[in-house]
Amino acid sequence: MAIAVPRPKLSWSERLFLPAIVSGMAITLKHFKNMLLGRTKVTVQYPEQTLDAQMPDYYRGAPALVRDEDGRVRCVACQLCEFICPPRAIKIAPGEISSGDRFAKVEKFPREFDIDMIRCIFCGMCEEVCPEQAIFLRKDYAITGLTRAEMVHNKEKLLEIGGVMHGVVLKWNEKK
Repeated sequence: MAIAVPRPKLSWSERLFLPAIVSGMAITLKHFKNMLLGRTKVTVQYPEQTLDAQMPDYYRGAPALVRDEDGRVRCVACQLCEFICPPRAIKIAPGEISSGDRFAKVEKFPREFDIDMIRCIFCGMCEEVCPEQAIFLRKDYAITGLTRAEMVHNKEKLLEIGGVMHGVVLKWNEKK
């Protein structure tokens, strides 16, 4: 059963909507004055201007793999990042290091390392769980691609994006 709700009776000035229009224009003029005086921030004109210098330290962007100073991949293919990734965006195929190599104690390296940037939720769990500090979240917010295949970053692309990270690398440490 439908209930009829009576409409409120509007006065003559309320039916013209002039008070509402004037109050809206007053708010608009107040914001315009504050913008001219520099009290409020203006929208960033994105492709021409970027916020790269103003990104906070806690910003989490896209993940990337890094190399050490000698050009070796820091990742030991422990697959912790793959197991902890909530959307299952990381896929690792480990490879064996031959026993004759001087770094045979490491045992594994990532033969294939793929991150699906469409599935990635930039949570940072992969960075936190990595024991070798091989994966880092960049301060990059412009990740684009025309196809789904372009958005799956393979090992070479991740290493190219990540660059070189300086500091102690546990897997190449002789004392470990």
